[in-house]
Amino acid sequence: MHIPAKSENIEHGLARVNGVKLHYVTAGAGPPLVLLHGWPQTWYEWRKVIPDLATDYTVIAPDLRGLGDSSVPTSGYDKDTVETDIRALVSELGFADEQISLVGHDWGMATAYAYAAQYRGEVAALCVLEAGIPDVNEADKRRLWHTRFHSVPDLPERLVAGRERLYLSWFYKKGAYDPTAIDDTARDEYVRCYTQAGGLCGGFEYYRAYDEDAANNAAHAEDPLEMPVLALGGAASFRDRPIDDMNAVATDVDGEVVERAGHWIPEERPAYFVDRVTGFLEESL
Repeated sequence: MHIPAKSENIEHGLARVNGVKLHYVTAGAGPPLVLLHGWPQTWYEWRKVIPDLATDYTVIAPDLRGLGDSSVPTSGYDKDTVETDIRALVSELGFADEQISLVGHDWGMATAYAYAAQYRGEVAALCVLEAGIPDVNEADKRRLWHTRFHSVPDLPERLVAGRERLYLSWFYKKGAYDPTAIDDTARDEYVRCYTQAGGLCGGFEYYRAYDEDAANNAAHAEDPLEMPVLALGGAASFRDRPIDDMNAVATDVDGEVVERAGHWIPEERPAYFVDRVTGFLEESL
């Protein structure tokens, strides 16, 4: 396993939970704060914000199943299953009896929502950014070309294999307000993970579970969330869509369109992200 973050304050670990091997990092001490990454990234997307968040919280940032240095199972990519991995990891790390704060970006947003919807008493506060919830504003999300492409069985892997850096770099650049925020070091790390055996497939399986996610979320939404929710969208990307989606499934939503940011808010605006999230958590907990 390659460890890209050279910091004595960040510890790497592996846990076997829920039938999968999860790689994760932890830092700090205090109430548990769980950070869930999206595609095409890994836990490493939080590298710029973990040190500051760790001054007040125990930060837990896993690689989701099938991604990063976690194992690549053949199934279980619906977000109701992915969130049970994270819940089992939280328990494994000794926080089974504590409420957590939960942050999710991109597919991590859908996973965080599934976690909060099914284990409401275990989530003190929820922060989501730069994605939507399958089954909410459905037509808008289906217009994303890569959502449709990635959902095709087998074909995306065959077309992208050998061109991973070219393909992934298109998203890092086109999804950004500041294309320099994901530098060569970060791209090297992400490409390393997505060129590993099963790395492309694991990522595309998140999209192939879209219809199952939508059906699950339709049931979850019948009982709106009541915990405090912060929803953030980048001005150069999803804008107010995360806010609209969370208002459809939760009753206590604080939202903001983040200026000078695209899809990669923790990397493009790390100081803003830390201030906004910690302020929200201080008011909520």
